Amino acid sequence: MYGMSADDVELQDRARAFIDDLLPYEAEAEEQGGVLPVDIDAKMRRRARDEGLVATNMPRELGGGGCSMLQQVLVQEQVGRATNALGWMLSTPPQWWAGVATEYQRDRWLVPTVRGDAVECYAITEEHAGSDVSLLQATARRVDEGYVLDGVKWHVTSYNEATYTFFEAVLADGPHAGSHAMFVIDLPSDGVRVVRVPAYSHTIAHHHPIVAFEGVKVPLSHLVGDEGSGMDYAYEWFRFERFMVAARCLGAAERLIEEATAFASERMVSDGPLIAHQLVQAMLADSLTELFAARSLLYEAARGVDEGRDRKVQHAQASMAKLYASEMANRVADRAVQIFGGRGYMRENVAERFYRELRVERIWEGTSEIQRLIVASQLAKRGVRALI
Repeated sequence: MYGMSADDVELQDRARAFIDDLLPYEAEAEEQGGVLPVDIDAKMRRRARDEGLVATNMPRELGGGGCSMLQQVLVQEQVGRATNALGWMLSTPPQWWAGVATEYQRDRWLVPTVRGDAVECYAITEEHAGSDVSLLQATARRVDEGYVLDGVKWHVTSYNEATYTFFEAVLADGPHAGSHAMFVIDLPSDGVRVVRVPAYSHTIAHHHPIVAFEGVKVPLSHLVGDEGSGMDYAYEWFRFERFMVAARCLGAAERLIEEATAFASERMVSDGPLIAHQLVQAMLADSLTELFAARSLLYEAARGVDEGRDRKVQHAQASMAKLYASEMANRVADRAVQIFGGRGYMRENVAERFYRELRVERIWEGTSEIQRLIVASQLAKRGVRALI
């Protein structure tokens, strides 16, 4: 199906089996703030590394999986089947970094991250700069020994688990003043402090605090790539993550359809099983049809990356996939809650958890509105046939 190779199917099956073994811990994780028992967490992380399910997007020479974009999508689709972000342990370090990291950066941060011995997070978003990172106010000021970084970042996902962070800032002086640069900051570091940790709708172990960077000094070796290239790396990250968000939404939708169908088949009402009612059948049929459409779209867009299609076309198709898959999954979650009825409103129920968790997929890594603007812009410039 979907023109997948034997290797593709084997990798997908391996990832599916891994996530299947995490599913029994969802309810416990929900009760414990998204945290797995320490022994289970350690065992599953070891297994993820041993089975080649971590860093699938990284080159083999760095210890990664060297997987195609389609294969990465297949793995992350299975990640999406688990609630409470339990599947996030199948992590994907920033793919763009492999091409620009210095030898020092590879040895100190990148390779340890691929091995699972280090964890990164992104400090990019600000209070008044979300999907449009061109509005950043954080600054990087050049000094003799390096840079001084200042700014307050919002929604720094996984900060509580990270050993270092990427920090994007506007250069305050020098020949590239006004353009962006990306830096690496070890955690903890002097001048870095958590302002507060907001509570979010989902229950996962990865926090998203507001973090202040106040006079943080970093040496020249902590600049990623060149001055003025920070925006390029951010866009590369957004493009990649939009594929991964779409993939996880497919997995969530599939799980919801499976669970809702099983429940509707077993739930007896006065005149027979719930699934015998046409309005319930319609909700399930619409959900399955939309999942098929979203999966076909995403797999084709992923193959376009593997085939080396024009970068701007890739960007537009990534936006299409993220837009449609995230909105599709939200519709499926809403229908699933409705099918489960009162049970669907209980936190112990998979539909209730996904109903909360999937809402953010229409926001982070670029809102649905931003995705529509990207697609429309490329449509105006290139025409219909170039994009589909």
